Amino acid sequence: MKFFIDTADLEQIKEANDLGILDGVTTNPSLMAKVGIKGHKAVIKHYKTICEIVDGDISAEVVSTDFKGMVEEGKKLAAIHKNIVVKIPMIKDGVKAIKWFTDNGIRTNCTLVFSAGQAILAAKAGAAYVSPFIGRIDDSGWEGIQLISQIAEIYTIQGYDTEILAASIRNSNHIIQCAEAGADVVTSPLEPILGLLKHPLTDIGLAKFLEDAKKFA
Repeated sequence: MKFFIDTADLEQIKEANDLGILDGVTTNPSLMAKVGIKGHKAVIKHYKTICEIVDGDISAEVVSTDFKGMVEEGKKLAAIHKNIVVKIPMIKDGVKAIKWFTDNGIRTNCTLVFSAGQAILAAKAGAAYVSPFIGRIDDSGWEGIQLISQIAEIYTIQGYDTEILAASIRNSNHIIQCAEAGADVVTSPLEPILGLLKHPLTDIGLAKFLEDAKKFA
């Protein structure tokens, strides 16, 4: 399973990349605004900087909701760098745009997916990635991990090439569950990724080793 970081914060991207386990980055307008990136030129420049830091797929999201707007915006985003994947919302015109991009050699990430039916449409249109939002599904009273398992089973049966990119990760256990459920990629804030490092027995064991090592100093 590949690890992406879900942020526009350059310091957090660098920290995750320095771990040696980072495969890509996902962003959206909200994450850009969170770190003070505003305006078209500033956003384009920020994407370029991210592409210079991480050698992997970088999802850049359109803000248009009509077919023509998404295509024009997506073409400009894809021109930034060869690793840019155009992030398209799961709406009717979004599916049409994904098909257009597929036919024209531009990879896409279909975002805001909350059902297996939506995931099927994204795969049929040729999306490189489909992004189910498991945390938000959990908030609605259903298990988001169940959707990952369902999509994984369907994609295996049907032979779809679209990769399942589990999004809306809330904690470290989500990452583990996604790996178990068959997600191809997980995109997460930095904290849950770093949380995978932690276990109290590791801390206790290390403290004991260090204490014993002092006896040989």
